[in-house]
Amino acid sequence: MIAVTYSMGDAITDIMPIADVSNRGVRSIEGAGEKTGGGARVFDAVKSSGIPAVVIPGIHAGCDIDERFRIFSHGASPEKVGIAYHAHNKGSSDFVVSDISSNTVTLAVGGGRIIGAIDACIFAPGAHHGPIDLEAIRRIDAGQCTANQAFMNAGALKRTRFKSIEELLSNNDRESELALGTIALFAAMEIESMQVLLREHGNEGDVYTAGSIGEVVAGRIGRLIRRDVRSLGTWSAAVGCAEIARDVYGGANHILGIRVA
Repeated sequence: MIAVTYSMGDAITDIMPIADVSNRGVRSIEGAGEKTGGGARVFDAVKSSGIPAVVIPGIHAGCDIDERFRIFSHGASPEKVGIAYHAHNKGSSDFVVSDISSNTVTLAVGGGRIIGAIDACIFAPGAHHGPIDLEAIRRIDAGQCTANQAFMNAGALKRTRFKSIEELLSNNDRESELALGTIALFAAMEIESMQVLLREHGNEGDVYTAGSIGEVVAGRIGRLIRRDVRSLGTWSAAVGCAEIARDVYGGANHILGIRVA
């Protein structure tokens, strides 16, 4: 079985057979992020292959999460569910996981179910993408850029000479240290904010990072929040989605509180 993720995954709330999903499980492909068409081709190839496949939803206002988080239309795209499931399979039922690379997205899992998520355009910046600040709002209102263009250029690299994550990580100077320190600081703040939610639901949880930058800044984040932070590595989304496929094929009815239709 294959577990497929696509774009925001905001038109479905259950893990569904791919044949039952309309419009690839999204309300629209418009919004935050870069569109290349690769995901659509993969989705369609899997659907036409005849291989048993399910589609994983994203975390959004229609999901069974803490209802206060429904103030945000979207919290996390579907592959983040894979990351969270991989962390869950490490033995944790209460935890926060932050996926940090081009952008930063953080989820809270309490009692083995996803209860909240903070999307990339809301709080902590990643390398390239981040929340839209006052300067960006002024540029948007002046017609100098679109909101998506502002989001795509709001990360920690915007005030550096670096053009890519690879370039950032291959340097070890004050500018790279400042960029990584900025990413780590706001990721730590986002993680701590999710611990507030977890405490209200029972108790604080373990902390994980994922993504190409997540494994680099795990130690920095640990020092900031004064607790152990474990890195799940850069392949955790793929591994976690494979684990979802395995367990759905094996008869699981729910994955992290998400119903299997």
